[in-house]
Parts: sequence; structure tokens; C-alpha cells
Amino acid sequence: MRFRVIGSFGGDAPGLRMTSFLVDGALAVDAGALTRVLTIEEQAGVRHILLSHSHMDHTASLPFLIENSFSNGERSINIYCTARVLANVRRHLFNNDTWPDFSRIPDRLYPSIRFVEVEPGQPFVIDDLPGDPVEVTAIPVNHIVPTVGFLLRQAGRSVLFTSDTGPTDEVWRVANAQEDIAAVITECSFPSSLQRIADVSLHLTPTTLAAELEKLDASIPVLLYHFKPPYVDDLRAELATLSFRQDVRELEQDRVYEF
Repeated sequence: MRFRVIGSFGGDAPGLRMTSFLVDGALAVDAGALTRVLTIEEQAGVRHILLSHSHMDHTASLPFLIENSFSNGERSINIYCTARVLANVRRHLFNNDTWPDFSRIPDRLYPSIRFVEVEPGQPFVIDDLPGDPVEVTAIPVNHIVPTVGFLLRQAGRSVLFTSDTGPTDEVWRVANAQEDIAAVITECSFPSSLQRIADVSLHLTPTTLAAELEKLDASIPVLLYHFKPPYVDDLRAELATLSFRQDVRELEQDRVYEF
């Protein structure tokens, strides 16, 4: 699995891009900053998008990606999300006020985007990719809006992306059940000095991250994303003082990981 990190932060600032990843050049996982990095030709190659939730740092570039791609008229972009996430996206984004409803443009028979509702816990396969098919399973996590993480499996190896979450359980149970798991990507948003803010907004600090990783049985790489831009240095300094059973590192923006 070629996993390209387009943006790995929980906000926007020079050099710090919002959450967005790209698998095999055609499958996006969230869409915070796709159009800030991908060329127009690369954007046209994105045919599938997994949306974990409706927050802006995970959806901000989605309207522009669709606008940049729809005129090629070849096929729709498939957007996969749960029913609860879809309701929020329709209500707050593709509502013809914030942005046109491209699920009806140019018309309902041949729309620019097609929403595909997914059921948590039920695997589905995306098979028209440049590489091997990817099996995806959505897993509910504990965030302030309806949110899922994604278990991605390709060619006998799986990677778990928790998306944004506070303390939770199901996603770790799923991780522990995978014999082929290669890595976990999870969040750490605020330093522990802002624990109250993290708790209210259902995010993790290094303190709660350490407790969460005690739920993970395997000693596999754990890659951290979603550092909030004002606290990047504080988070890096605090995390450097902690020891974990797993190999815990910051997810590197602009890197391509091979899982």
C-alpha cells in the first residue's frame, strides 16, 4: 500500500496542512488539503474519497477537488461515508448555499459525485485502483460529531486510521483482531496542559494517548497526526519525554509510506 501524506495536521498554517491522505494515487482518505498539493492532473486521478467526518479540517478541499475534476465528464467521484456523516455533509456543505450540490450536477443521472453510504463494521472493496483492490471497514470512534476510523487492507496487509477521537474502545478491539496489521495512525491534538480542552472536544493529549495505547496489544508502529498548529512544538517536546511499548512517531507530511 502506497500511502501518501498530503496533510497531517489538525488545522491550517504555513507548512502545516489539514488532514488528507492518498492511497495509490486514486483513493483519498479525508480531504482537508488535497487541492493545495495535487496537480490538476493528479486531482483528476482521485476517483474515491473516504470521509471520516464532516469537520472542515477533513473536508475543506473537497468542494474544490470536485470543481476541478467534474468538467472532464468521464465518471463520478465516489464519496464513501456513513449515513450520519452524509447527513452532515449534505446539510452543511453540499447544500447549494455553502457550495453547489454536485450530486445533481450536471444532472441526477450523471452526477459529478456519488455518495455511497457505508455501514460501520461491514467491509467493502474498492477495486478500480491502479494497485491491488483495497478492502475498507468503517469503525465508530468517540468524537464530538459522528466519526469513523477506517481499517484499510490491501495485498494481505492492513493499516488502521482512527481519525479524530477521544478515549474510545471499539477501534482498538478491531486493531487487536487483525493478524496482518502493519501500523496504526491515530491522533494527538493538544498538549496535556490543555487536557480540559481536549476532553471537551474529544481529542487526545499525550497523557490520554498513552492510556489508549495500553489497549493496543501489538507492538507495531503508531504514527501520530492532527497536531494543532499552535501546539506543534509543545507536543513534540512532551512526546519526546514519554516512553511507549509501541514505536510511536509523528506522521511525516509529504512522505509516502509503504505498508
